[in-house]
Amino acid sequence: MAQPCVNGARRRQRTQLVLVVPAGIYDHKGGMADSLVVNEIFLSVQGESTWAGSPCVFVRLTGCDLRCSYCDTAYAFHEGKRRSVGQVLSQVRQLAAPFRLRLTKLPLVELTGGEPLLQAGALTLMSLLCDMGYTVLLETSGAHDIRSVDGRVHRIMDLKCPSSGEMSRNLWSNLDALRATDEVKFVIATREDYEWAGKVLEQHALARICPVLYSWASPSSAIHGAGQLKPGPGPGECLTRQQLAEQMIRDAVPARFQAQIHKLIWPVETRGV
Repeated sequence: MAQPCVNGARRRQRTQLVLVVPAGIYDHKGGMADSLVVNEIFLSVQGESTWAGSPCVFVRLTGCDLRCSYCDTAYAFHEGKRRSVGQVLSQVRQLAAPFRLRLTKLPLVELTGGEPLLQAGALTLMSLLCDMGYTVLLETSGAHDIRSVDGRVHRIMDLKCPSSGEMSRNLWSNLDALRATDEVKFVIATREDYEWAGKVLEQHALARICPVLYSWASPSSAIHGAGQLKPGPGPGECLTRQQLAEQMIRDAVPARFQAQIHKLIWPVETRGV
């Protein structure tokens, strides 16, 4: 669910996208609430949101029904193994143990993807993690109903801007379900994205509801998603991080500028961070 501004050549391609997913992943309307298809579980630094900089256990789930132009976790579209909720909880507990021994409320635990809300087991897992005393975050595309998520979970929800290629998938009814503990994220790659986000921000008075994030789309190729993603803007169309930050200041945008911390620490192609 991260954001490189893609190669300009991709914009000129008209690739027919065929979504192929492992059997059993899209189970949000059926059973299998006691298991999940998991891509990876790891301990790292939270790179985004108002929680940025905090240690966090990430549970990355497999499968996504969007193909955003800037996605840099396309390896999670298909790669993964089915694991029981109990197995996932056990690994989270093991990774978190050094922090818990210090009697802290860290690390955070975030479900990401992929799109976690495509799997019924994600709802079970989040509730159990909350029961265990963890601060739980959910990163979701905004294309699926967030109302079924445990009220203790901090929901970080995208609103897809034009350059994503998936703007039509925004589920606008989710805005009515937002709480002060949630966050709304706009991934900003172009001037068009910036202007669109500003209109949505004002029209729905989002800053009065919860924190709003303007996440700069970092200028790197979508190395994990070649041939799988929607066409995106060319390099000449993308805003630099300085341009975005300065424009936000000039326009007094009531939002938080965001750059992905983990990409400042590790190479952009690095997994498990």
